[in-house]
Amino acid sequence: MRKYVHGLLLTLGLALTAQVLARVPVLSIVGPLVIAILLGMAWRAARGVTAGAVPGIDFSGRILLRTGIVLLGMRLHLGDVVQAGAGSVAIALADIVFGLLVVYGLCRWLGVEARIGMLTACGTAICGAAAVGAIGSQINAREEEVAVSTGIVALLGTGFTVVYTLVYPFLGLSSELYGLFSGATLHEIAHVLAAAAPAGSAALDVAVVAKLTRVALLVPVALLIGWWAARQERGEQQGEGWKKVTLPWFLFGFLAASGVHSLGIVPADWADRLVRLAYLLMTMAMAGLGLNADPGAFRRHGTRALTAGLAGSALLSLFGYGLVRLLAYIH
Repeated sequence: MRKYVHGLLLTLGLALTAQVLARVPVLSIVGPLVIAILLGMAWRAARGVTAGAVPGIDFSGRILLRTGIVLLGMRLHLGDVVQAGAGSVAIALADIVFGLLVVYGLCRWLGVEARIGMLTACGTAICGAAAVGAIGSQINAREEEVAVSTGIVALLGTGFTVVYTLVYPFLGLSSELYGLFSGATLHEIAHVLAAAAPAGSAALDVAVVAKLTRVALLVPVALLIGWWAARQERGEQQGEGWKKVTLPWFLFGFLAASGVHSLGIVPADWADRLVRLAYLLMTMAMAGLGLNADPGAFRRHGTRALTAGLAGSALLSLFGYGLVRLLAYIH
């Protein structure tokens, strides 16, 4: 255990710094996860990474990330997803499918490496950095690919959050429908909260449920992508890939934690503490990714992936807006 201490303390220090900086009004939209990546990259550029810190940094980037995703399940109450109604769930599912296909298709069309394209698509369509980290393990992505994709998704989510708050008065949506639109199309939970807040508490409540519905769909999507990646990598025939897929323990842990929270076994205040711990562990993981990231990776892969993500996010917003307007018309 001693060999991990140096690296763990380094990622913890960077994570706590990121969480403090994320309280600054402008930086709060960016969120601590991305700030931690940037701090890790800055530390590597200014101070370097000693050999003694490497084991702890790697432990943060792999084990702590997965543990954080498990504990994040304590934020999801499955009853809220059920109560949201079939229309809201259908919109969330349609947006995920649309976002995955469009962003990944644009990435490949622009010549972006397949893993970065898939990670960017999943981060855009599902739940930001958590999705990038979860899917990254399913497709054996390198740490620099995870870092690049996380940074792109966070940058896009921040930009679209600002746009949403500016155009909200002109969308012609009720506060509840605007909350559904925000929760079903924006990238991170932090982005959803920031965008929905100006429309009031009713919009905020609907937005959180819509976003967490997308989070709940992370598990089946990750399993399908893992199967697809196994077929791509091994060139297996139709149906044989299932035999090779590694079942991700942390995703099933996420579902188990959601089930425990939904049953009310854990008191609400302890559930909140576990969610805060989840974000701390995930922030440490992002700091570890930043410490291991090659800044040149952003120059090599980032521009085209950012272009594809920008176009895909814009199309996702238009598609989601259309679905919300359709739901309003039906009702």
